[in-house]
Amino acid sequence: MASPSTNTIAFDPALWPSGTLWQPRASLSACFRASMVRNTLGAEHTDTQRVNHFPASPMCSLSWWFSGSSLGLASPPASADEGAIAEHTPMPGRWVLCGPQTQPLSTWCPGPVHSMMVLFMPDALHALTGLQVSDLIDRFVDASAVLPPDWLAMCEQVQDAPDDAQRMHALEEFLEPRWQRCRPSQPVAMQRYSDWVAHLALRAAVSAPGRSLRQLERRIKQWSGLPLRELRVMGRSEEAFFATAALATQTSAKLDWAQIAVDTGYSDQSHMIRTTRRITGFTPEALGKGIQLQESFWAYRLWM
Repeated sequence: MASPSTNTIAFDPALWPSGTLWQPRASLSACFRASMVRNTLGAEHTDTQRVNHFPASPMCSLSWWFSGSSLGLASPPASADEGAIAEHTPMPGRWVLCGPQTQPLSTWCPGPVHSMMVLFMPDALHALTGLQVSDLIDRFVDASAVLPPDWLAMCEQVQDAPDDAQRMHALEEFLEPRWQRCRPSQPVAMQRYSDWVAHLALRAAVSAPGRSLRQLERRIKQWSGLPLRELRVMGRSEEAFFATAALATQTSAKLDWAQIAVDTGYSDQSHMIRTTRRITGFTPEALGKGIQLQESFWAYRLWM
């Protein structure tokens, strides 16, 4: 077991700025959770520094590259070093749609990059496009092969926009009328995973005849692509991440892993460590050090 730590978050000043996290307008908060923009143009990073670590997640993503490119790494995050970078696969298209990920993953950028990743709630993507999210689990697909024509026109508009603010505006203007037509009658206001999962279970219970546990779980899996149990695991993991981040930013706080585990619904500290490793590829201690000191953990820093 890891020991309680007295360390607080003090990021290495040599780290490149993590990027920009764009929040959706209020009317779209149940449609997509955020847009992550990464711009390393001008950076002189090593191959290892151009690795990007991401956790397992119930969300779907739609990605653009305005400059540069990314490649998928075959090796798990913990071994994504210089040797592992040799085992990579190209992205399947100009714009890439990614489904829920049941395992952590890593990508690699051969050089400087300017990219945007929009994180959609899976039930919203299903409602907006008719796509079966279960068909996208653990997959990267060419967006031009699966999205409707009007979505591809929007992708082109975002690609050609002159700056990130106008890209976000084009995206939101496209989504707004479509989401208003298909959104749930009472969309969830908060967008942490645990809030969304609870709301999804409630929707499943009242949306159609038949309220047996099996029928409810079938509806949830149709909307989200993942079983309810797995969604709850991810929700609990995110709560632990935010609890740790909140404590670590307080200079007088100690990171008591056992207490964090209890406060966020784990049976004990070992349970939290096992789950964190499964969701991120790292122990809580290694994850914390990576966020503080390594360029490749920029997405976690941005999410904080």
